[in-house]
Amino acid sequence: MDGPTPSSLMRRRLLAALSLAAMLPSAGAEVLRRPWPAKTAAPPLALPTLDGPPWSLADAKGRVCVVNFWASWCEPCRTELPSLELLAQRHERDGLVVVAVNFRETDAAVRRFVDRMPTTLPLLRDTDGAVNRAWQVRIYPTTFLIGRDGRPRFSIVGEADWNADPVRSWVAAQL
Repeated sequence: MDGPTPSSLMRRRLLAALSLAAMLPSAGAEVLRRPWPAKTAAPPLALPTLDGPPWSLADAKGRVCVVNFWASWCEPCRTELPSLELLAQRHERDGLVVVAVNFRETDAAVRRFVDRMPTTLPLLRDTDGAVNRAWQVRIYPTTFLIGRDGRPRFSIVGEADWNADPVRSWVAAQL
């Protein structure tokens, strides 16, 4: 018989899934914060929005910005979205901008998601995944905090409660 058997393929897939799950932060676990390399500029970020004009990170210069990379099929992304929405509302007067970059889903899929889970956040459309690749996003959600100078400060890999410490204090320090 050539190649692996169905049962060995199943075992390999199960082991791969368990290995990946072990690397991800679990609910209640400490948030994984990664500093952005000093003196490294942000990759380009200019995308169409779902229902408005195109959005560019360059247009947000002078304001603190939270850029969340997500997908509707990602359970932690769906769980995290309400806390991002609340963060944006609480700090709008402080000049905070929160945007959500969708990874390679159709307009119809994103609209179905928004119908089920309405949001006021600008939804950016990375239809070919080029921006996700440029920002080296491999796990969803991944979120970047961008300083007023347009330079990323750090990323948070995995789900976070954006209104609880320590994350809340990290954002407040930039505002």
